[in-house]
Amino acid sequence: MVTRRDFLKGLGIVGISQAMFPIWMPKLAFAQSPSSGNKQVMVVIFQRGGMDGLNTVVPFGEGANYYDRRPTIAIAEPNTTDFSALDLDGFFGLHPSLRPLKEIYDEGKLHIVHAAGSPDPTRSHFDAMEYMERGTPGDKLTSAGWISRHLQTASWQNDSVFRAVGIGAMLPTSLRGEDSALALRSIADFHLEGRQDQLAGIQRTLSGLYAVEASGEMLNAHASSVFGTIDMLQNLSANEYQAAYGAQYPESNFGMGLRQVAQLIKADVGLEIACIDIGGWDTHDEQGGAEGAMAFLLDDMARGLAAFYSDLQDEMARVNVVTMSEFGRTTGENASKGTDHGRASVMFVMGGGATGGITADWRGLHPEALDDGDLAVTTDYRSILSEILVKRLGNNALDTIFPDYTWSDLGIIKPV
Repeated sequence: MVTRRDFLKGLGIVGISQAMFPIWMPKLAFAQSPSSGNKQVMVVIFQRGGMDGLNTVVPFGEGANYYDRRPTIAIAEPNTTDFSALDLDGFFGLHPSLRPLKEIYDEGKLHIVHAAGSPDPTRSHFDAMEYMERGTPGDKLTSAGWISRHLQTASWQNDSVFRAVGIGAMLPTSLRGEDSALALRSIADFHLEGRQDQLAGIQRTLSGLYAVEASGEMLNAHASSVFGTIDMLQNLSANEYQAAYGAQYPESNFGMGLRQVAQLIKADVGLEIACIDIGGWDTHDEQGGAEGAMAFLLDDMARGLAAFYSDLQDEMARVNVVTMSEFGRTTGENASKGTDHGRASVMFVMGGGATGGITADWRGLHPEALDDGDLAVTTDYRSILSEILVKRLGNNALDTIFPDYTWSDLGIIKPV
């Protein structure tokens, strides 16, 4: 007969089952993590669906190579219309919806890497996302995510259950592994809207589960983590959070996710890694140009990141934000005034460690430079992540985090 303790040890985690608790109770997963002094925080934003990097950071300097391929969705050259690209360096410009990020760029706290992505050529959403989050392009055998391997190999210790947090109902693949993380739908959910009777019932049920264990056992330690987390989150949500410096987060899932991450950073609960998704980038139909569906997404992203940056002014020196998407879009628009699955996209790095500016190993948009007709990946996304891991988070175990990959320093990050 398998005991409860043996079963949970086999899993490596203690989970709170949705079958046991109400549907509104957030899902938690905990693992024992070692204790720490590293105060750097990495916020990983995944733009799911394949973001069109060519309309996000516009290569207006390409002229006809860009504009002739996109007759209805291209972004106008800077200073030509009220909705034209925001000039960055005379060749590239930001989509006009990204104006809030232009101010951060001008401050030297935002670095842009164009023509970035995965070296694996797949144009399948599922495969591309899995490869990127595992950190092993083309390899489906590796089950753990790259962030999980980072947590396992970091030289410091951290016993906080908030060490790694995924904002959302599901834990992203990048956080899955032996060092399990916490999937958090909402801090506010833990306040239970005043339903203290239900919270008391949940705590009694948990106590019953763990009462069979002797003091000091592994399961007992997990129980303490569960109760401690519930208490901590209730304390956080009991006080209405007020963003600093007049920051206004958009009332979207993305905006509220960033707001919760900012709250956890300020609360100093041991957060090291936070993952947030922003979806909707699969713009096959009616993508729009300076206005439309994609412009709406970019506006949400820009306002969210700008609010996060403003809110955390006093903490931003230790916060490192990076964005990525599984792939970019086709260089030309399709018959539905959208774009299809392409290759390279663009990544943003924001925070105290960013050197500022734009990096692009740019081969051009002429036919000979393209990868099967689309923008070629000339910067491996793992280069950007590696630079943050080494220079800001202090982890040099790249051979484990990104196996069979040799890091090339791009100079986009300043060391701590």
